[in-house]
Amino acid sequence: MQPPVKRRYDASRRRQAAERTRAAILDAARQLFTDRGYAATSMTAIAERAGVALDTVYASVGRKPELARLLIETAISGTGGAVPAEERDYVRAIQAAGDAEAKITIYASAIRAIAARMAPLLATLQPAAPAEPALAALLQEISGRRRANMRRFAADLAAVATLRVSVDEAADIVWATNAPELYQLLVAQCGWTPQHYEQFLADLWRRMLLPG
Repeated sequence: MQPPVKRRYDASRRRQAAERTRAAILDAARQLFTDRGYAATSMTAIAERAGVALDTVYASVGRKPELARLLIETAISGTGGAVPAEERDYVRAIQAAGDAEAKITIYASAIRAIAARMAPLLATLQPAAPAEPALAALLQEISGRRRANMRRFAADLAAVATLRVSVDEAADIVWATNAPELYQLLVAQCGWTPQHYEQFLADLWRRMLLPG
């Protein structure tokens, strides 16, 4: 009698299924946070919207603050997870560009895409932050990270051009003007197209940072 054939464990299929589940949870949370707000959205509601058990939500993404972090990280990276700044395609393209105008053009395009994902998300998270210490700490951390990244961007510009202002002031200008809140004001409230917003950023940074 032949011994039973053992079925091979398909790790890749299981991993893909886990990734689909995680994506469904993130999509459900994003929709519910936008529709109801962060505070009014329960983890049970997210599980129901995603079509999974509540325990699966906790096992896949963690508790609510961890879920908010994942949503922010995926909005920044445009992928299914967090990507360190130095590994993002647009950062590498900026570093490879030979002149400051090209660097600014690349970055304005990247910010347009990021802001379109981040602005509605932050609009739902920020009102809940005062009553949610973990969420407030997360938003502060993300803001600090943005600020540090702007310092690196400004230094990269200064390496190929003589700036009109100091590197620190250039970083402050870029940090303030690429905030998702500005995208929300100009695109969502004033009716600008995303392309107009991108061109505005590029023109603003060229005029304020580069020599005439």
